[in-house]
Amino acid sequence: MNATDKLKNLHKTLENLADEGKLPLAKTARDVIPGEGRADAEVMLIGEAPGYHEHVKRRPFVGRSGQLLRQVLVKVGLPPETVYISNIVKVRPPDNRDPLPKEISAFKPYLDEEIEIISPDLVITLGRFSMAKFLPDVRISQVHGRLHKVSWQGKLLYVLPMYHPAAALRSTKMKEAFISDFKKVKKIIPWVKEQKQLEEKRHQVIENLF
Repeated sequence: MNATDKLKNLHKTLENLADEGKLPLAKTARDVIPGEGRADAEVMLIGEAPGYHEHVKRRPFVGRSGQLLRQVLVKVGLPPETVYISNIVKVRPPDNRDPLPKEISAFKPYLDEEIEIISPDLVITLGRFSMAKFLPDVRISQVHGRLHKVSWQGKLLYVLPMYHPAAALRSTKMKEAFISDFKKVKKIIPWVKEQKQLEEKRHQVIENLF
């Protein structure tokens, strides 16, 4: 799928999301905060849910934690316009509380479509809720900054869990870890690309055998 087709499919997904009248938390279509960025991005970042500033501006990660995230992306050579940024839940929970399991489940099909369309080389999860989508039953303090190869809907995905930037703002130690983890990304991307190419060649060899 080329970049143009990906963009068309993304727009269709986001239109369906905005038109859906049964999503939890959303009173109107304007409550829905879509993902943003390149449709053919190599890196996709997934957070938890929009906050107040995201709700007002209808964009993901534009509040204090979003500003930190965007500053760090620029610092490590990944400008925000070159990646794709989304959330597990796409409507602000009341008082910025944690998303509930039923809310995560309701928005899951739309996030899954985003991942399927973009087909990123690397998925960066921000915080424990997005991490749990791919790596359940682990503690973020134990696995942040460590690359994982996971099976997702019959495909291999490379997932890099990180602290949420909101947590990085609350702790100097977490902020240092947050920045340090992001510094690894530019080296990880070419390695992941190489692994994916090797995986494709292995599949081709197996297919040719039969």
